[in-house]
Amino acid sequence: MRPMLSHLDARNRPAMVNVGGKPVTRRVALATATVTLPPALARLIAGHEIASKKGPLFQTAILAGVMGAKKTSELIPLCHPLPLDDCQIEITAGRPTADGSVDVTIHCRAETHAKTGIEMEALTGASVAALTLYDMGKAASHGIVIRDIRLLEKTGGKKDWRAPDVPKASDAKTAKRRKGKA
Repeated sequence: MRPMLSHLDARNRPAMVNVGGKPVTRRVALATATVTLPPALARLIAGHEIASKKGPLFQTAILAGVMGAKKTSELIPLCHPLPLDDCQIEITAGRPTADGSVDVTIHCRAETHAKTGIEMEALTGASVAALTLYDMGKAASHGIVIRDIRLLEKTGGKKDWRAPDVPKASDAKTAKRRKGKA
């Protein structure tokens, strides 16, 4: 038996999910994307930012990600338009690898009070921020790689969900305390 997808009607045609009868609840989602900057671009990182003729790359990517999250329903055909209560994007550059490349991690946390989830807004925010890093960095190198765009966690609605490899915030705090005592 084929699983029923929520965006297909009984005749297997695309259909928006009817959320009219659902209650409004607080919904939060956290998504991530990883962007690998090749050595030519990674060398330009100074003070947790890359300055370019187009402006500061990370700050511009953060703004683009928020704008993308706000426009999710215009980009993804069957998404409901949602009012964002909050959208926060954090961009963190890792340490250079042996070849000089650097992985940049983008986290997008989106929040709303609505009748349907906010996962797509968080995923879109992370994706658009990653695409912006590519666009602004391609003058230095076209070897930029965008990968691992995924949902880490969502709360609200019928059930909460967390990726199996993502520790709870309380678990991370406990581990940090234990590490400090060791």
